[in-house]
Amino acid sequence: MASVTYDHATRVYPGTERPAVDQLNLQVEDGEFLVLVGPSGCGKSTSLRMLAGLEDVNGGHIYIGDRDVTDVQPKDRDIAMVFQNYALYPHMSVADNMGFALKIAGTPKAEIRQRVEEAAKILDLTEYLDRKPKALSGGQRQRVAMGRAIVRQPQVFLMDEPLSNLDAKLRVQTRTQIASLQRRLGVTTVYVTHDQTEALTMGDRIAVLKDGLLQQVGTPREMYDTPANTFVAGFIGSPAMNIGTFEVKDGKAVVGHAAVPLERDVIGQLTDADGGKVVVGFRPESLDIAHDGAQDAFQVKVNLVEELGSDAFVYGELQSSDADLHSGSSDQVIVRIDPREVPMKGDTIHVTIKQGAEHVFSPATGARLSS
Repeated sequence: MASVTYDHATRVYPGTERPAVDQLNLQVEDGEFLVLVGPSGCGKSTSLRMLAGLEDVNGGHIYIGDRDVTDVQPKDRDIAMVFQNYALYPHMSVADNMGFALKIAGTPKAEIRQRVEEAAKILDLTEYLDRKPKALSGGQRQRVAMGRAIVRQPQVFLMDEPLSNLDAKLRVQTRTQIASLQRRLGVTTVYVTHDQTEALTMGDRIAVLKDGLLQQVGTPREMYDTPANTFVAGFIGSPAMNIGTFEVKDGKAVVGHAAVPLERDVIGQLTDADGGKVVVGFRPESLDIAHDGAQDAFQVKVNLVEELGSDAFVYGELQSSDADLHSGSSDQVIVRIDPREVPMKGDTIHVTIKQGAEHVFSPATGARLSS
């Protein structure tokens, strides 16, 4: 096993000026499960392919353990990759697919069979070893692709959105299997996904990228509780965080008819570039339903209620405010409510932000101001 280090790694595609990955500095510890996450085009797959040797590194270095692999051929990097599209040979059996790389490497047949059977047992594939890929379900094919990586016993697993082709229920089941399998094998794993729910549930740590730049690295809890900037705040969490830009008056952020008290050190960090405003974020579960006329409550007109059984979410419009408030790509505010006390569409509810549950950012830079 080995650690992985990106040292100012940069990739610029021919014919473009802006790097796809720009000065990436990232350390993946030995045995760690690190998830690279971000929107389409952020550079996460390019970063993975640079590590695999499938993309040139135009600047900086990449290390596997203490070895500089920046200019090493992919076959010599001791990595195994799992792709989104399985990439199985249709004319070969499951066993032959899983053992093919070992066969090419000249491994003895008995050892290949032993490794394949061990991996098949781990992945619940023993009864399918003689089948062809066309006789398997999507989830079983993905497990075969995993098995092909496992039998190689590499130093690093690389996974590029391996669950994208699976249906919703199977995706949840398979991500649990992958996470538990990685912990059992203890192999350093770099996993790419655009799905922040996968990132939060699978990774030991998460690295968020945007436009080729690393935004934040941390545990799932750190990313959720203390996002480094407005992008991470809006990207991590489902449903998305409510984020708005508000005027600052008398040490408070004015939200409709309500006001959110700001800490003194937060106000002290504001600059002229912020223009007397702050960005305040609050998650749907950080709002409490209040009675009409409650102090520091603001009104939300209900547009839609999403009932999920154990939870319910109100999607609505902030009343009596011209502030730019949104959640993710929507211009609505989201409130988590008691599923047994659901308002009707068109109703107006009063909500307050739980004390200390707000996140405060600079309008000028997007950087986090609150502790």
